Amino acid sequence: MPMAPTPTTSSPRVSIGVTTEAERSLRVLLISTYELGRQPFGLASPAAWLRRQHHQVQCADLAVGELPESAAAQADVIGFYLPMHTATRLALPLIRRVRALNPSAHICAFGLYAAVNEPHLRELGVETLLAGEFETGLVSLCERLAARDTSEAPVAGHTTTSVDKQQFLLPDRSDLPELHEYAQLRVGDETRVVGYVEASRGCKHLCRHCPVVPVYGGRFRIVPRDIVIEDIRQQIEAGARHITFGDPDFFNGITHAKAVVEELHAQFPDITYDATIKIEHLLKHRDHLPLLRDTGCAFVTSAVESVDDDLLLILDKGHTREDFIRAAKLCDDVGLVLSPTFIPFTPWTTPASYLELLQLLVELDLVDQVAPVQLAIRLLVPQGSLLLELEQVRALLQPLEPEKLGYPWVHVDPEVDALFEGVSGAVREDQGIPARRQTFAAIWSLAHEAAGRAAPPYANKLPATATIPYLTEPWYC
Repeated sequence: MPMAPTPTTSSPRVSIGVTTEAERSLRVLLISTYELGRQPFGLASPAAWLRRQHHQVQCADLAVGELPESAAAQADVIGFYLPMHTATRLALPLIRRVRALNPSAHICAFGLYAAVNEPHLRELGVETLLAGEFETGLVSLCERLAARDTSEAPVAGHTTTSVDKQQFLLPDRSDLPELHEYAQLRVGDETRVVGYVEASRGCKHLCRHCPVVPVYGGRFRIVPRDIVIEDIRQQIEAGARHITFGDPDFFNGITHAKAVVEELHAQFPDITYDATIKIEHLLKHRDHLPLLRDTGCAFVTSAVESVDDDLLLILDKGHTREDFIRAAKLCDDVGLVLSPTFIPFTPWTTPASYLELLQLLVELDLVDQVAPVQLAIRLLVPQGSLLLELEQVRALLQPLEPEKLGYPWVHVDPEVDALFEGVSGAVREDQGIPARRQTFAAIWSLAHEAAGRAAPPYANKLPATATIPYLTEPWYC
């Protein structure tokens, strides 16, 4: 018979003889701070994996709720989901807070921004960092913690970036806030509850500024169609009438994407959806755009980033200004709404180039389809960014600021930074198409003033009552 281990202060559990399943069950608190106004897939997916192993999981989405301090104080493992820059910035003070509440908990960070920010996160007390396909890593961590012999030292933390294929599970959304508490789709006077799924992860492209690239390195993973459809089904049963596909690029696997939307439309013909697709893929797969329209695609988001060909080369976007113009006209001809996103403020931006972007949006009649916040985005250079490989970029950057999770830069022309401040001040909460037009008009005037020009009037071809679909949470980074 095995000898009973000696209890130590490093473990809240005492094992006597053979441990039972209940004794090996950990209390796990998974925390999301922000996921673009969506019910966090990054909690629902690992929750399913951990509950399958009989761990006691509680999910907390602090974007729509408060930190459950009692759960944090009692948890054996506290995991922070860090899928993006904003979410990670919001998580930093919370990591300090939960460490003070529960000094003995094993703190973990998982998501795209976990491993690349390892030094600073470790200083805050994060022990394990997982990037890429993180579900298996979380399960492995909890199994090691649950199975450890309490006479030994605590399980050491580690950093793992994995893009290995894994067997996806149906996400468990049972204790997440209801879908109506998140961003909604608006089409004219109609509002629809929105669900969120991922049909693939990673990306086969290597855009230098993208946070997916340092983790996946040009690889992507397909989520089985039956899992995607079943996840859509459970969200429809919870009230969703629109689905956002959160894939970094929905057309990375065109055959898979087609099959998913065809089955979605066949089973749920009244449900609409949106997806993110590169300009390059919109042109390459133009023959499939009518399929998107016919299966209920309300709009396509595309990360255009710039209309300056030199900057597009620096970013390695894979398209040109003319490609963007062609894609915009192609979508218009097909009857597909294109919602472009941008990084208009970079070290290479000039008042003239910023104004040129606005003028092109007017010419292409895209003013209503661009969320105002997209005209106030400033280039972020985080740790691990492929931009750091370029000497011309490194020469412009200031030393790393860990709390800001990146390398700051100041424009050589103070007028550009002043324009950025002015545009940022003009951007307010997105309140519909009329508000977008008012905000654009204010930015139009600021840009002309910065360029030393008089602001001529401009006209939208679409009426103010145009039913351009848009999400009430337009942030995109």
